[in-house]
Amino acid sequence: MILKVCRIALPLLAIVALAAACSRFQADKNTAPVPEQPIPHPTIVFMTDFGVANDAVAICKAVMLGIAPDARIMDITHQVTPYSIEEGARLLQGVTPYYPAGTVFVVVVDPGVGTSRKAIVVKSKKGQYFVLPDNGLITPVIDRDGLESAREITNTDWMIQAPISSTFHGRDIFSPVGAHLAAGGDFFLVGPEISQLVRLNPKTATVTDKGIDGDVIGLDDPFGSLITNIPGDEFKKLAYRFGDKVPLLINKKPVTLPYAKTFMEVSVGDPLLYIDSRGRVGIAVNQGNYSKQLGVTPPVSMFIPRKGIPLKTR
Repeated sequence: MILKVCRIALPLLAIVALAAACSRFQADKNTAPVPEQPIPHPTIVFMTDFGVANDAVAICKAVMLGIAPDARIMDITHQVTPYSIEEGARLLQGVTPYYPAGTVFVVVVDPGVGTSRKAIVVKSKKGQYFVLPDNGLITPVIDRDGLESAREITNTDWMIQAPISSTFHGRDIFSPVGAHLAAGGDFFLVGPEISQLVRLNPKTATVTDKGIDGDVIGLDDPFGSLITNIPGDEFKKLAYRFGDKVPLLINKKPVTLPYAKTFMEVSVGDPLLYIDSRGRVGIAVNQGNYSKQLGVTPPVSMFIPRKGIPLKTR
């Protein structure tokens, strides 16, 4: 009789022990510390006309990292055509849609450095910050994304802690201010709010019943393709179709180009007209350099007639 009771009791004890172990495991699981989620690195996007043949870019990045060591510094380019505010503004406008809110852009194309022009921080309605001179660089971004606020940089605590150079505000003002923002600094501490910004007034294409008057505004280097200010949607209204020969004037010189969707639709070495990745009319040579081969250096004028209207030299 005693043997039978033991045989029944032993399995029951095992079950009780297993239940107790499971209970302790669950309790330990519930009280274990939750691993911290990694904090994303702040992003600074940097663009200048400094070039890459000197130490200016490296110095600016060193200043940024000294203040915000966890920042990721991404480069747009440092080969903006020297002093070309219009080119810098165009490149900035093209890049910003691909970065999230909170990104800090530091842009130094500043032919007026050391003068009375303001150093500013602009916050767009998209929530991005722009540290740059008040010379129109921000115009196309604000026209597209909207302006939330703009402040003049006057807080010397956010500038380099050394005498401020009259010729290198990229190092002394823009880089440290951008780094302070990326490190979580309060935008309102930058300086006083300003209500009006310097604006660029770039030329735009004009559509008439005869065609489109526009301009070649830049080069898609290193390929030497021509970038224009003619919107692709407006060009399509001229009634040309893929494969058509398009007569046009470039710098008042007559040219006829095939309208193609891809470069390989023409033979290697042949030119073409196409709609580029930003939705504008472009001119290129398949595996060649249109600017060098045809001697075109922007800015120059361009005219495209409506299909069927004779091209007249102007």
